[in-house]
Amino acid sequence: MEENARELLEKTAKTKARFDELTELVSKPEIIADNKEWKKLVKERSKLEDIAAAHVELEKLYNDLLNDKKEYEKETDHELKQMFYDEIGSLMEQIEAKMEEIKILLLPKDENDDSNVIMEIRQAAGGEESGLFCAELYRMYCMYAESRRWKVEVLDINETELGGIKEITFMVKGKGAYSRLKFESGVHRVQRVPETESQGRIHTSTSTVAVLPEIEEVELEIEDKDLRIDTYRSSGAGGQKVNKTDSAIRITHIPTGIVVSCQDERSQTKNKERAMSILRSKLYDYYQGQIDSEYKENRKSQVGTGDRSERVRTYNYPQGRCTDHRVNVTSYNLEGVLNGDIDQFIDALIIKDRAEKLANA
Repeated sequence: MEENARELLEKTAKTKARFDELTELVSKPEIIADNKEWKKLVKERSKLEDIAAAHVELEKLYNDLLNDKKEYEKETDHELKQMFYDEIGSLMEQIEAKMEEIKILLLPKDENDDSNVIMEIRQAAGGEESGLFCAELYRMYCMYAESRRWKVEVLDINETELGGIKEITFMVKGKGAYSRLKFESGVHRVQRVPETESQGRIHTSTSTVAVLPEIEEVELEIEDKDLRIDTYRSSGAGGQKVNKTDSAIRITHIPTGIVVSCQDERSQTKNKERAMSILRSKLYDYYQGQIDSEYKENRKSQVGTGDRSERVRTYNYPQGRCTDHRVNVTSYNLEGVLNGDIDQFIDALIIKDRAEKLANA
């Protein structure tokens, strides 16, 4: 185990050195004056912080172990020798745990894990019932965000006549939001008796959820010449005007054909800022997919086609249960799940993801 610990310390030493270098750099006046460069370095430093801290902790444990072993070898008093023996056992357990922690930290990490999130929920199969389910999913994510002290901001919404949602785009702001919510992408299926069903038959409807990391301007620059910007009047369900001015914004990225819109704010400027934020995230997703030559496959695997069979999670009202089919985890507290208690599914998905990465490391 000592040899493994030493190898791991050597492996993380460069990361610790780079972290120390960045700590010094971000405090220099000339770097602070260059806001773009400073943001870039601060972000890099943040990504290395956990590994650097774990390196320091493992190094201390390792040195304590070596010292205790030396003291144990030369000690002649039986009680003191037993004390060192017990300490050595405790240190070995701590080193083992710290090494496992570092191995997980060294796994390839999604560079967007600490980002805010842009989520889209859309109607799929089931018509009006699907729209009502979209509204419940949105409420579920709002309550989950509240439980983690994250902030939710609606960017664009298209409601139905009966109080459902045809589609909604919203942002979740909070550290680590993407690291947990990214697993929500996919088709969510609901099974229940709709209020409009006179025969009491159970209907199956679906809604799609897509999750994108918020991309900062420093990460992706967009040329003005590549944009077509249209303004129009915001409207609510049934075409009712919620604003008498053309404050809603629709932006088309001409090279890719990606279209985004935002009508939540009464200010045209604010709507444009928010629409640009959505566009950056969609373009980042698009270009990342192109780099891997799998854009179409990635997006299809994320939201699917909306067909009932392409599900990631089922919410069954008659039986009061919710099942995540990717990890085969079931909760029999459907009410709790719809009130934002979804950590049990997310935790299981994170464990599965880490296990697969460790197996392939």
